[in-house]
Amino acid sequence: MTGREGRTRGFFGKRLYQLRHAPRPVFRAVLASAGGAFVYTLLYLAYDLHVERALRDGLEPIALFGGTDVRTEAAALLVILTVATGSMLTYLIVPQPTPDGQTTRRSGWSAALGLFASVPIAYLALVIESQMLKPLLLGP
Repeated sequence: MTGREGRTRGFFGKRLYQLRHAPRPVFRAVLASAGGAFVYTLLYLAYDLHVERALRDGLEPIALFGGTDVRTEAAALLVILTVATGSMLTYLIVPQPTPDGQTTRRSGWSAALGLFASVPIAYLALVIESQMLKPLLLGP
């Protein structure tokens, strides 16, 4: 025995190994979803900060949406756009292998992988925006 055969990993050792050696399609799906979520979160953050500052000062929010507070709808739009972008980009950049190993084809399974990767990322982006970035940029 050389040492590697007899050593088994514990629960956290296995999870750390899986984190460090993620399959390429999963990594691409998460990266595509995170990229879309980053852009949409910055847009949502700008709108959220504007509305919050206007409400603090007793002013009307921008007249773009009739001067109303539509942050809930904007958050829902962020989730929908992140899921749609993550699914579409994953569909485009994660091809399915074929038996001959030479050609690749697109499949709905790639889009499903993007969907399952993008839903938690969208909600994580909302948490980061509302609990970390907004208080940091808004101040007391």
